[in-house]
Amino acid sequence: MANPNEFDHVMPDLSAPREERVEVVREPLGMRILFSVVIWVMMSFASTVIGALAILQGIILLTAGRKPNPRLAGFGTDIGIWFAKATRYITADSEVKPWPWTELD
Repeated sequence: MANPNEFDHVMPDLSAPREERVEVVREPLGMRILFSVVIWVMMSFASTVIGALAILQGIILLTAGRKPNPRLAGFGTDIGIWFAKATRYITADSEVKPWPWTELD
């Protein structure tokens, strides 16, 4: 069974009410919009990669006796974490830009 706290380090702190967690955007708004558009394009590409990974992992499951490739599974997890961080940034729930501006968790 999966660890329910596996991704806590990339998720927001939900203990405070939402109104108290939302802060004023500190960076220039024009740059924020530009970065958001670039990240949105990257997210579109990431969705395509996730689809390709799913197809490839399905083929591996069919041919390798139902045993998934751990490297593909790990890569998919990394993309999922990046996607979550990117979503938080473009929706202004976080000031932290995702990779390549910060480390990939």
